[in-house]
Amino acid sequence: MLKILLLEDDTILFETLVELLESEAFVVTHVDDGQKALNATFLQQYDLFLFDVNVAHVGGFELLESLRESGNKTPTIFITALTDIASLSHGFEVGADDYIKKPFDFDELLVRINALMRKAYHSYTDALHVGEFHFAIEKEELYRKDVFVALSPSELKITKLLFQNLDATVQKEILLEYLGDGKEMSEGSLRVHINKLRKIGLPITTIKRVGYRLASL
Repeated sequence: MLKILLLEDDTILFETLVELLESEAFVVTHVDDGQKALNATFLQQYDLFLFDVNVAHVGGFELLESLRESGNKTPTIFITALTDIASLSHGFEVGADDYIKKPFDFDELLVRINALMRKAYHSYTDALHVGEFHFAIEKEELYRKDVFVALSPSELKITKLLFQNLDATVQKEILLEYLGDGKEMSEGSLRVHINKLRKIGLPITTIKRVGYRLASL
């Protein structure tokens, strides 16, 4: 399930957004100021940031600029009442992937979120295919011959990263960092999860001393 960090200090808006996003099966963490948002990024990894701009302590623009400078590449949408071109330009300059102006229709936000998720998987379609498997991007679910494949949280993380980098080698260090989510993971644990995915039938190739690759065949 897609994990979203929502930074919004308008009580009515954030309550509405949390309710609507959770109804779409997203997992939402809400904070109401920039410092709390920054702290949250140290505690776990997110698939998407939704940031208001004018919030307490650390503004949305400053927050994203700091995250990008630290190497955080999480897709980000600014949600803001600022409508001038200078603000729009600045939002993209600091690393935003999209920008939606308040007030907005929730369906429009959902369209933008789904489009951004497809972009993260380098795809213009809703699914990626590997042999008899397909990965549904919006649901983040794996299917084999249209039959849902149940994965553990760790197996799903690895599967997501391999599909996001289809036909490319993903370094072991990147997989371990993503799998650990801030905690140290061993290569032995990684190999166990990879072997379980291979038993399911995913054609994962080991690139000796480098990492793993999933080919589209």
